[in-house]
Amino acid sequence: MQVQATLLAPPDLKGEDWVHFKYVNDLSVSGGGVFDGQGKKTWESNDCHKNPKCAPMPMSLKFSFIKNSVVSGITSKDSKNFHIQVLGANNFTLQNVNVNAPGTSINTDGIHLGRCVGINILNSNIGTGDDCISLGDGSKQVTITNVTCGPGHGISVGSLGRYNAEEPVEGLQVKNCTITGTTSGLRIKTWPASPAAGVASDMHYEDIVMNNVSNPIMIDQEYCPYNKCNKQIPSKVKISKVSFKNIRGTSGNAQAVTLVCSSSNPCEGVELADIDLTYTGNEGPIYFVCANVKPTITGKQNPPICSPLAPKAQSPAATTP
Repeated sequence: MQVQATLLAPPDLKGEDWVHFKYVNDLSVSGGGVFDGQGKKTWESNDCHKNPKCAPMPMSLKFSFIKNSVVSGITSKDSKNFHIQVLGANNFTLQNVNVNAPGTSINTDGIHLGRCVGINILNSNIGTGDDCISLGDGSKQVTITNVTCGPGHGISVGSLGRYNAEEPVEGLQVKNCTITGTTSGLRIKTWPASPAAGVASDMHYEDIVMNNVSNPIMIDQEYCPYNKCNKQIPSKVKISKVSFKNIRGTSGNAQAVTLVCSSSNPCEGVELADIDLTYTGNEGPIYFVCANVKPTITGKQNPPICSPLAPKAQSPAATTP
């Protein structure tokens, strides 16, 4: 499919999606065109964060059960909901993709993955009002390379552990990315009071530049937006085999790195190497918070990893959904 113009979604479009490709093998979508969701009116009236009975807002582009396919050189602009959702795909590449929306756009994840195997996100620019890239349950063997992110909420795994029968997240590689002006950078988030056990493993981040990112590195197993859960019950999601290597740049918060793991399922196999972050504000020295994790530490460490001088471990106040 060649898209060489700008397609405009109806401003009052309802339902779950606008353009949907499903059950296709060897699909190619390219051409340099723009999918304009015209979402401004929708963001202003969106109350889904506090109203569980809200009407679903349409995603701009959905790819469901696609195999051996490539999406290249297109732009998603001002989606009403998620810009691009990939569900149940196998051997699927998104490259040279642009996502454009203001940081104030609500629930507009740039690219969201769920129950996919073999996904490549390459050489793309994503700026939006939610996660630049988010991995839902069942995301396996995902490679993210040469992506710029911002504004938005960073590159996120999860949230996980909210529902029954979630599938493991395994095999994530994030490399050579630049994250600018986001509320989070590299984030793994799970809900407390999980209804069932879950797994997130083999996740590796390397050669990442942070530019004034509020929470550059975060494992948050007390993720609880709008207080919709019981933080007193620990998460049942097991996080293991995670590495952060050569992460450098600036943090918008003094609490630059947060590793808050589950008290009943502590994180295992966490490795940090050559972390070099400086704080751009004036609220005290930069610091690192740990709970229920004993990371392996090598190379440069700024701030000091799990410093005993750091304040009591807690989920960062600046965490956003």
